[in-house]
Amino acid sequence: MNRHFEDTLYYLKRAGRTARDGVREALSPAEERVRELVGREREPEPGRVESLRSKLEAVPARVRSEAGDALAAAREAVDSFRRRGTGSQ
Repeated sequence: MNRHFEDTLYYLKRAGRTARDGVREALSPAEERVRELVGREREPEPGRVESLRSKLEAVPARVRSEAGDALAAAREAVDSFRRRGTGSQ
């Protein structure tokens, strides 16, 4: 008997979600008109191109940072090598 209640609850939740989605879809044109009249338009979600563009804008700074880190590590390695070389001669 408990299983029947679980199944009923599942289908009630599913029906509620479907009804909610249907109401949203049916009211979306009215919502857009109201938003236009009030002046509160939704910001469009960034598309694929915009998200890639924003990622690409961050690349030069990241490359400079990584290059600086690599250069510092190389200088440190050279200094360490020179110190070892001069001490043993």
